[in-house]
Amino acid sequence: MPTDDYGIAAMLARRVGEGADIGKVAAVAVVVWRDLDNALSPIIGDAGVAALYRRSLYSSLADHSCLAVAYKNITHDSEGFAELETALLQQTPEVASAALLALLTAFHELLTFLIGGSLFERLLRSVWNKPTNGDVTEESE
Repeated sequence: MPTDDYGIAAMLARRVGEGADIGKVAAVAVVVWRDLDNALSPIIGDAGVAALYRRSLYSSLADHSCLAVAYKNITHDSEGFAELETALLQQTPEVASAALLALLTAFHELLTFLIGGSLFERLLRSVWNKPTNGDVTEESE
């Protein structure tokens, strides 16, 4: 599991909750990625977000082969996140959480490398600090 110097583990713990089942972990993964997509698409476009997502998946595959399904089936729209959910649902909550942490860490490192930490923080602060109320229920209704 990657070292988390970015607050990603804390954000996931807050959004998933303690002792969550695999359904909750997978659903939160989709919500987080849709939030990232919504925040970045107006700036870099759907294809740009898809490219960052695909590269982040690729970077995470060596340690988390369960993400291979999501990587193989990536599309240029947010429907590709359904494949991430499918991949995570086949894991234990612990394995899925570790894979999601690695994926988000790879994304953070890639985007920070491209645009810098300060701009990353400004663009995605709302995603990282999003309250937990309704995270999953908003998406599943």
